[in-house]
Amino acid sequence: MNRVNMREARRRLSEIVKDAERGQTTVITRRGRQVARVEPVGSAEGRVLPDLAEFRSTIQVKGKPLSQMVIAQRKESRY
Repeated sequence: MNRVNMREARRRLSEIVKDAERGQTTVITRRGRQVARVEPVGSAEGRVLPDLAEFRSTIQVKGKPLSQMVIAQRKESRY
């Protein structure tokens, strides 16, 4: 995996894309922190996002629905 800063990435973009076509990943940094990654398209296809259904079922909402609260606040602020 290559690392390049933002200025170098702008200057060498076509080379970085060619590297990605060959299967190599390049990380672009700004002030030493990773901000982007250029990688072959096939490497991202195999990733699966986690199922959040179980997590969502644990969330408990208290009080009125937000839509009702917004409508009530609007009515109060008008008068």
